[in-house]
Amino acid sequence: MHHDDELLAWLTLLRAPGLGGASLRALLGVAGTARAACTDIRKLSKQASLEQAALDWIEHPDRGSLDADLAWLAEPGHRLLRCNEADFPPQLETIAAPPAALYVAGDAASLLMPQVAIVGARSASTQGLATARGFARAFSRSGLVVTSGMADGIDGAAHMGALEAGGATVAVVGTGPDLVYPRKHRDLADKIIQHGAIVSEFPPGTEARPNHFPRRNRLIAGLALGTLVVEAGLQSGSLITARLAAEAGREVFALPGSIHNPLAKGCHRLIRDGARLVETAAEVIEALAPAAHTLGTDLRARLDAEGTFATARVSPAGRAQDPDYVALLAALGDAPVALDELVERTGLGAAAVSSMLLLLELEGNVAPAGNGRWQRLFASGA
Repeated sequence: MHHDDELLAWLTLLRAPGLGGASLRALLGVAGTARAACTDIRKLSKQASLEQAALDWIEHPDRGSLDADLAWLAEPGHRLLRCNEADFPPQLETIAAPPAALYVAGDAASLLMPQVAIVGARSASTQGLATARGFARAFSRSGLVVTSGMADGIDGAAHMGALEAGGATVAVVGTGPDLVYPRKHRDLADKIIQHGAIVSEFPPGTEARPNHFPRRNRLIAGLALGTLVVEAGLQSGSLITARLAAEAGREVFALPGSIHNPLAKGCHRLIRDGARLVETAAEVIEALAPAAHTLGTDLRARLDAEGTFATARVSPAGRAQDPDYVALLAALGDAPVALDELVERTGLGAAAVSSMLLLLELEGNVAPAGNGRWQRLFASGA
């Protein structure tokens, strides 16, 4: 069957030693399909300047590894998400060295939702862990997907907070998608797959190696609209994630701490270098709302054109029946209203109101009216 040949060709190219995402994309650009790339690899190797090892592998791949990949992909909820598919996350196209494909366990659609990354120290303080969890809960309630790396410490706390709030969460890992690292996160990994996705650039069976983590971090930074660093020492890998986020034109937020806490030093350095100092989840939500809105609009246009998705994913039903939303829409009336005024009229907290406004904005029910005011949008005569 032709489809299987194409998949096998993709898996072959993805395992070719020394063939990075950029070269693979270039190869596809010239050949058109992965299958054609594998068939004409001798001819194409001149243009794509392939290393001998990659050439040898593509001509004589190890069937055992490919069969293992196929077996992994045959399991329910597992997928190879390729850069030439309609639902490949568009926000990854603008990062340094975008991947050619991702191995996904769970719901690939969660990669298209507006995401916020939470990263920080593996050896976080008790306070830091509680903070990461609290921020993640607030982000989830506002409709943002929480993205992190499933590592010990802040990462794990962020995923847990999102799950506690009933939100979706995405874990980008530095191993194959089938391995859980650290091992103690096995239960967490199962929950993430049920409510979000585990994503990896590395084929199944790939063990954790130190150089995988900076590569993994560029995907965390690239998938998210902004990255929040909760606690980080000066040598923390989180600073790499923050730098990659800034380079990709995304927002970087950092929480300040005590000058006596070594885990505040990385955050303070980021703030000195231009990261936004934040103290509440609401500040992050408000700062990301315009980018989330743009992403939602672009995606709807793209996916409607492809007919890939029902837009139901983006607008959960039942908001119209939720008393808090009914109260908020009533409080908005038909003239622009300031956030503080909405907080007063509804009696809901500022963080709750800002996150509800973000969801309503994504669904096209409200729009920012300038000067921190919001207005209702009414369907035009339809």
